[in-house]
Amino acid sequence: MSVTTDEVKQQLNKLSDAPISLQRYRQSALSLIKEAVPYAGACCTSVDPMTLLSTGATTEEAVEAIHQQLFEYEYLHEDYNSYERLAQSTIPAAALSEATDGQMDRSGRYREVLMPAGFGDEMRAALLSDGVCWGYLTLFRKAGEPFFIEEEILFITSIAPVLAKSLKKYALELPSTDVVTSLEEPGILVLSEQLQFISSNQAARHWLSALRSLEHIEDDTLPRPIRAVCSRALAQTDSAPDEVKSAKVCIRMPSGLYLSVLASKLDGADGMIQLAVSVEPAKPSDILPLISEAYALSVREKEVIERIIKGFSTKEIAMSLHISAYTVQDHLKSIFAKTGVNSRRELLWELFSRHN
Repeated sequence: MSVTTDEVKQQLNKLSDAPISLQRYRQSALSLIKEAVPYAGACCTSVDPMTLLSTGATTEEAVEAIHQQLFEYEYLHEDYNSYERLAQSTIPAAALSEATDGQMDRSGRYREVLMPAGFGDEMRAALLSDGVCWGYLTLFRKAGEPFFIEEEILFITSIAPVLAKSLKKYALELPSTDVVTSLEEPGILVLSEQLQFISSNQAARHWLSALRSLEHIEDDTLPRPIRAVCSRALAQTDSAPDEVKSAKVCIRMPSGLYLSVLASKLDGADGMIQLAVSVEPAKPSDILPLISEAYALSVREKEVIERIIKGFSTKEIAMSLHISAYTVQDHLKSIFAKTGVNSRRELLWELFSRHN
């Protein structure tokens, strides 16, 4: 490697303080990483920490051409180095060559997606900060190029928390003023099983345009968050209802508004599958997990806020949590101090009016 881990970390830390957009940050971070770990293609993805689904990504052209196929293999097939497993692993980075003992044709993703596109080895990393996953990093080598080595995997593992911290900052950055949207009805988009456009309402077209602008993609390209929730929805089966994972993401837009994107699978009478996607400003219940991270609220403080949102009195909060009213008051004081407010009314405005 031509530069050291510490040098790249320093540059990445400096980059995280620069007043640039998330898209520009991801592009610049990938360029810095390439100085230390050469690659032929790359993708840096931000994810919703609650569902681990993509809220947007930066890819290179060659990778963009196979991006939808990579989504399909992640959610609809079992294969090596799934992002979700990496997010739970002690070492959250791995190379496909290492996982397959150098026999990469064991991987369906390699046989069906990477090899036909001219790629060889692939390295993936889950980007975690304080145990919470905020994104993924994927690097590709061309067919015939050397496999990723252990030193490079450990290097990516060492800088992953730096990347995660920056992605977290962009996801949780609080707006300084009220966010206003004139759209009251949810955006509804209907897609085929192959994610081909069927129909939409005006609100959906508005949000599609906003998401494309956020990712700097063309008008004929489906935004990655929509691809992600649709792929998750398609993976859901009626035979295992207890294992259904939410096909939903919550995205912070540049204005500070949080946008909720949810996909549902529709089974038609003729056996055809369609997907209904709703896109609308997020509800308080959608935003609370993210805001809890932004203000570093404890689990108990989050439970107290959940009950404040429902209109519980101090006595009712105490009874439902099996604690004393005095303890509730202590939690409220801590919450007020962390969020910079002095009352429940100010708290509700701070938590939700600034984001809706």
